[in-house]
Amino acid sequence: MPQITARMKKLHPRNIHNQEYDFYQLIKASPNLANYITRTPSSQQTIDFANPSAVKALNAALLKHHYRVTDWNIPDGALCPPVPGRVDYIHYIADLLDSVEPDKSVRMLDIGTGTNGIYPLLASSVYDWECVATDISKASLDNVAKVLKSNAALKSRISLRLQHDKHKMFEGVVLPQEQFDISVCNPPFHASAEDALRGSQRKVANLNKGKAEPKSEPLLNFGGMENELWCNGGEALFLKKMIKESKQFASQIHWFTSLVSKAENLKPLSKLANKAGATDVKIIEMTQGKKQTRILAWTFQAIG
Repeated sequence: MPQITARMKKLHPRNIHNQEYDFYQLIKASPNLANYITRTPSSQQTIDFANPSAVKALNAALLKHHYRVTDWNIPDGALCPPVPGRVDYIHYIADLLDSVEPDKSVRMLDIGTGTNGIYPLLASSVYDWECVATDISKASLDNVAKVLKSNAALKSRISLRLQHDKHKMFEGVVLPQEQFDISVCNPPFHASAEDALRGSQRKVANLNKGKAEPKSEPLLNFGGMENELWCNGGEALFLKKMIKESKQFASQIHWFTSLVSKAENLKPLSKLANKAGATDVKIIEMTQGKKQTRILAWTFQAIG
């Protein structure tokens, strides 16, 4: 039996990635992954997490083996999300909704699904939720549609909607009288392309720490196009706009949620949600390996 490695720690208790990656089973499900397997100094199997092709191959294998998502793919240069961390978000909001039963009816709205469509794919696979995925990029939605063509069961539960106004999050994609239990979002983190590039370079440098000096410029495995990784004002301004607009849809969406990468943004965003009239604001802490992140959740509806 081959060695296994890459342990993810402190994930949600229901997250199956709390265990080490079983590369034997992952390669069995997705043979392409075998092309990217390397060995640690202690002879354990792993991949080069600074190689974008290796990261994409690992994601495709995880999605196929654990979540029955076949033929998942993204264009070169697109944001490649870490599956263990993304499914953590889904598990935590299932707790928020008290909806861990697979047969419980839940409708989820994904703001900015990107080319990867990761949140609706995972939510529909794990909990059978009905999902609406939105994006301002038709090319991104076309790529998600291509993945859904190979996944009939998920296609019946996931619909795609193009947001024609890049300054709006909910208006134009939430239909009149339509109801959602929850919305999710992974907002653009950076304020510019230059900031995004520097951030990716820092991550790659951390991944390569202790390794021999590379002979060429490192590949940026994190990818991300405009509107996936950056926007004017970055995460803080994006979420301020979201909170202000969410008030208009207070009766149609029970819980609004978003990832918040920068801890210093939490206090002002929470205050803004309260000022907008939220009846409850929650901060859900998540730990994924060495990474600390959190979900900001707010609602305008009656509590209890």
